Amino acid sequence: MIIAGIPAYNEEKTIAKVILLAQENVDTVIVCDDGSQDLTAEIAKKLGAIVIKHRKNMGYGAAIKTLFKKAKTLDADLMVTLDADEQHNSEDIPRLIQPILENKADIVIGSRFLLQDSDIPLYRRFGIKVITKITNRSTQSSSVTDAQCGFRAYNRKAIEGLVLNENGMGISAEVLLKAGANGLVVTEVPVEVQYIGLETSTRNPLRHGLGVISTIIKLVVEERPLIYLGIPGTLFLAIGVFFGLWMLQIYATAGHVVTNIALTSLAFGLVGVFAIFTSITLYAILRLTQKTTEK
Repeated sequence: MIIAGIPAYNEEKTIAKVILLAQENVDTVIVCDDGSQDLTAEIAKKLGAIVIKHRKNMGYGAAIKTLFKKAKTLDADLMVTLDADEQHNSEDIPRLIQPILENKADIVIGSRFLLQDSDIPLYRRFGIKVITKITNRSTQSSSVTDAQCGFRAYNRKAIEGLVLNENGMGISAEVLLKAGANGLVVTEVPVEVQYIGLETSTRNPLRHGLGVISTIIKLVVEERPLIYLGIPGTLFLAIGVFFGLWMLQIYATAGHVVTNIALTSLAFGLVGVFAIFTSITLYAILRLTQKTTEK
């Protein structure tokens, strides 16, 4: 069974068209109404979509997680996710799912950058490129051109294997990071995206970008804490010890404490110790989680 998962928040003006076009290419449409205050849910139900409603607005990532849970419940073979604002062209769904049907990929991303005539606004293009570059450097296997496009397809292995935690827009990057860690094959196909006349995001672009980047940093640190926290922590501790020895030498020869050097030693030392203990704790939690999963 092929399903379309649509996260929606106050999209009563466009949800009907998106559902109707999606129904032409999939077996079932699921809409996660993320706390809408308009008629989004009611319209979706009347058109035959399965509707799951959040009591309050929880974020794009929370809606995607809900769609994944429902896809597992329905025992779906393939799920396509697309936005509810007509930004994505449902006619691209057959092209999007083709690599999965041919067993060439587990996850397929619709890339806005594989078409030369893409009309992505310049500021958005720049932000996507930056986030994509950071994501590619952070993943273990995938190298994509568009890490933020929500128009994606997942096979059964990806639906059942991905354990997602992010509630915000960072979930798009989380999928790629965890896909690499789980050995899932990711590929891209070119898709058309509609921007003209659409409010493509309800969030401030800068806040959106910073939120995604912070998510990537957090996920990378959680995945390899000894490298990204332990090593810097050891370096900070060594610097603290250096300044501490320097202060003691001055005290031994001059008989007084240099406050600035003492405070520098204390600051570096505390940060180093905190980072080292945090890295050890995170590593222990990670190992425990891996052993539990293996069982």
